[in-house]
Amino acid sequence: MRSLHVVSAALALVLLAPATPAGAGGIRFLPGAPGIGDPQYPADGNGGYDVRHYDLAVRYQPATHHLDGHATVVATATQHLSRFNLDLMDLTVEAVTVNGRPATWSRYADELVVTPSRGLPAGRPFVVDVRYRGVPRTFSVPEIPLESLFMPTGDGAIVAGEPQSGASWYPVNEHPQDKATYTVAVTVPAGLTALSNGVLLGSTTRDAWTTWRWASTSPMASYLSTVAIGRWRIDQHTHDGRQTIIAVDATLPPTLADDAVGRTDEITDFLEAQFGPYPFEANGAIVEQHEPLLFALETQTRPIYPASFFADGPNPFDDNMVAHELAHQWFGDSVSVRYWRDLWLNEGFATYAEWLWSEHDGAMSVREWFNLFYDTPVEDGFWSPPPYDPAAANPFVVSVYQRGAMTLHALRLRIGEAAFWRTMRAWTAVHRHGNASTPDFVALAEHESGQPLGTFFAAWLSGAQKPPNPDPLPPGLRKASLPAACTAVPHLNCRTA
Repeated sequence: MRSLHVVSAALALVLLAPATPAGAGGIRFLPGAPGIGDPQYPADGNGGYDVRHYDLAVRYQPATHHLDGHATVVATATQHLSRFNLDLMDLTVEAVTVNGRPATWSRYADELVVTPSRGLPAGRPFVVDVRYRGVPRTFSVPEIPLESLFMPTGDGAIVAGEPQSGASWYPVNEHPQDKATYTVAVTVPAGLTALSNGVLLGSTTRDAWTTWRWASTSPMASYLSTVAIGRWRIDQHTHDGRQTIIAVDATLPPTLADDAVGRTDEITDFLEAQFGPYPFEANGAIVEQHEPLLFALETQTRPIYPASFFADGPNPFDDNMVAHELAHQWFGDSVSVRYWRDLWLNEGFATYAEWLWSEHDGAMSVREWFNLFYDTPVEDGFWSPPPYDPAAANPFVVSVYQRGAMTLHALRLRIGEAAFWRTMRAWTAVHRHGNASTPDFVALAEHESGQPLGTFFAAWLSGAQKPPNPDPLPPGLRKASLPAACTAVPHLNCRTA
């Protein structure tokens, strides 16, 4: 219901405003940029506008993998726009309107280029309506095998991918800098359940099809949006005033993943005590049995976990994975990167939270985790290449996880407990539902500690050599070996996404 009000109000504003032909009144209308300006991914996102809300209605037939979609995008022009781009992979566009008037469009690679009938003045809201259809794109690496984006499964489909995935199933401004609220209606054959982000509003069945309606009332980066269609074992309850939905693939035995994802509330409560209030309106988990899904992902309010990452029965590494993805709700989802070169702010922070949970739960301590990775050779992937290199072409390296977490532990020892925890909680509060960068975090840590930290961070995040170990284990204190710690869950290099 909320989306209809948002769309109706925005459309009323633009229709009541005076129409402005391109070039009228001395205004010069120009095309929006085809990318948002991310140095690592220059084609991602688009310039010239800011999306406020996506209202998505899709119908998916698993038997044919065919999707019919209708997207209503409510945005505000940030410049005088003559045309603008939306990101959209493969799917066939059937009609586009802007402010209720037919628009012309063209396709270039993964770009949908829209030219409205009239220029869009800066500062004014506008509404884009796109109808489209086709078979969504699945990215695959058969040799591994690995899949991402829109993945057909044995009984439905699931969407997951980073840094992109939204554009595989709807037209979008695909970059974390342009967050928006969402309403999603997914229509599937009766008997299947369609999951998405946020709060479940309800479902209706008609003519052998069921429509499931969801609402995300907090801003969300598009790669964190998902749909998951299939048959699930569902636990729906309220915790701390939030709707919590935990869905496990119905083909899986209850002894595999139910125990770990069943600790979602407990782990969330622990993380709240460390980092401040949980930032969203809902919580939960999705566990999917799809062999080519070889990563977990922090899809907002409803993290996705591959069944293959769980061991049968209670296992601390399973719980650590859940802690990692839940920590991303603060670090990555609420506080998102400004550019992808800042990825360690997501993965290093979530890995450190995983270590904190491990210590709290009576498994390995933070100190043991730190030394486990510190003692690996400097040329190992845990250390090299450095996790923060603005000139690097690819920010998705293993070191953003462990060396990023080691940086936080070294910072904690450098500035002390009080200043460290002030910094962490201020980070989640000041940048809540926004974007931030590595220089922002350095400045905040310096402010909270009263210490100059530029050299410290350069050594830990960018240096080619290991800084001195600030927290070595005493001689004779037994610690886990790296292979034993990593083989319990089949992450590459202990990696969770």
